[in-house]
This record gives sequence, structure tokens and C-alpha cells, in this order.
Amino acid sequence: MLTFEDLKGSRVELVFGEQELEARHVLVVLKHDGKWLTTVHRIRGTEFPGGKAEPGETIEDAAIREVMEETGVTIGKPRKFAEYVVHTEPPFCKAVFTAEVTGIDEQPELFETEGALWLTDDELDSCTTLSFHMKDKGMHELRNWVERHAD
Repeated sequence: MLTFEDLKGSRVELVFGEQELEARHVLVVLKHDGKWLTTVHRIRGTEFPGGKAEPGETIEDAAIREVMEETGVTIGKPRKFAEYVVHTEPPFCKAVFTAEVTGIDEQPELFETEGALWLTDDELDSCTTLSFHMKDKGMHELRNWVERHAD
């Protein structure tokens, strides 16, 4: 487990592997053809796609839906590989997934974002519009995990 403080001062625990925490938030970290799938949130900036599960929705289905809504990218075989627990009041848990890209809609109907932004490692590392979420120690570790476990 990795414990650190995010840029807003909240304690964060990043746990790899299967845990049994009640995650109702999702984050999808995936690399396809050498580029990371990100999106530009109109308020927060550039970040990995994610969001909240709707009532009655599994977290796997939430991951698929959030990626489609925010980027126009269809994913398959979502694989949960970590949990990202933010100790705010109340605390919340994000289930972190990676997945396979199965389709890309070049002109999607978007919600809350400006669509897919595919970035190379160097582009992501030098991006000046990253959301505060993307600047913490945990995001670097999540990227490393995806790189090490790419099929």
C-alpha cells in the first residue's frame, strides 16, 4: 500500500490487487497504441476518465459508461487492478481499471468533457493542463502498473 497526501491535503491510500472496499467511483487508466487515454474536463483539466457509478450499476459497467461518455471510446474487458481511497469527509474509494479499446467514435456526444485526448508518455509528463488529481504520486504508480502489466 502506498500512502501519500494529495495536492488538496487529503490522505490517500493506493492499494494494488483485489480489495473488498465499497467503491462507487471509477477511474480508467489505459494505454492504447503507445498513447494514454485522457480527457479534458472543462473545470479540472486533463485527466484519466472516470466518475461515479449510478444506482444499481456495477463498477465495471460504470467504468465502461464513463469512458464512453467522456471520450467516445468503447472499452471491453475492464480489469480492476487497484483501489484509490481518498480520506475526505466522508472518505470515498475509486476502483481503478484498465481495459482494452474496442472502438473509437470520432464524433461522440460528450458529457462534461471535451472528448478523448490521446497522449504519449512525454506529452503526458509535460502536459501543463493536468487536473490536480493527475499530479499526485498515485497517478505515476498507476501508470507504472499499467505499463508493467500490458498484454
